[in-house]
Amino acid sequence: MVAASVTFGQHAPAQRTILHLSDTHFLAGNAPLVGVYDTAANLEATLRRVERLGTQPDALVFTGDLTDLGEPDAYRALRAAVEPIAEALEAPLIWVAGNHDERGPMRQHLLDLDPTEEPITSVTDLGGLRIIALDSSVPGWHHGELDAGQLAWLAEILAEPAPLGTLLALHPPPLPCHLPVFDILELRDQPALAAVIAGTDVRGILAGHLHYSTSGTFAGVPVSVAAATCYTMDISRPAVEVNGMDAGQSFHLTHVYADTVTHSVVPVVEAPSGDFFSQQWVDRMAALSPHDRLEAFSRKR
Repeated sequence: MVAASVTFGQHAPAQRTILHLSDTHFLAGNAPLVGVYDTAANLEATLRRVERLGTQPDALVFTGDLTDLGEPDAYRALRAAVEPIAEALEAPLIWVAGNHDERGPMRQHLLDLDPTEEPITSVTDLGGLRIIALDSSVPGWHHGELDAGQLAWLAEILAEPAPLGTLLALHPPPLPCHLPVFDILELRDQPALAAVIAGTDVRGILAGHLHYSTSGTFAGVPVSVAAATCYTMDISRPAVEVNGMDAGQSFHLTHVYADTVTHSVVPVVEAPSGDFFSQQWVDRMAALSPHDRLEAFSRKR
């Protein structure tokens, strides 16, 4: 049988596939977030959607605000929810600290590390694609910051390029935001980060924090922001009136190609879809010559 990923066009299949999720905001005992949102149920729905993708990802990346208050029980519950899925997919988990996380409990109860206040960073090699997780959390505060020590560490790693390039993962995106509250909580001293990544093999930046999907560029590098699994922001309202809504949750499917990186929004929703395309359709088209395939599908009828 021909695989569903058979190539009919001019681009070769992606070299690596990443599932990018963000802002789970778990609370101990599954207390409702801000008295409203069932974060465990919403993550469960997201993970079921991940399973239905039928995709073999190379990693799952969670870009911060894993818990809302940094409670040990919340980290343990998050771990219990996500690790079985990652194990079934045979994909490594990459956890990123956000402004709502607490380094000590996160290190101990999510990562099995000593509960210190050291930044939670990591470097993961996915067969030549390098993912570097940065820790912009500031103990006791909600804004984001990368101190001189972490930037020096990053510069040392980036001094040697990776075969397929590098993706950075951090919580607050180095992008402008039209929502006043996020301006207050943004990543500080962004020029310092720009200076470190200039001229390196960094091909993309994965982030969260905003609770809605957006994208842009930073120092010439594409930035992709995944929406939250817990709740999203209704940005159709005036900026000063934007509030959360228990709808529109999604995550990103990131495909790394030789010459580009794409980020696709995957909605977490139960809704019927058409049945025109199928494995049988792919098999039938693959069996045709390129000319007949073009005739069968591309010509207007």
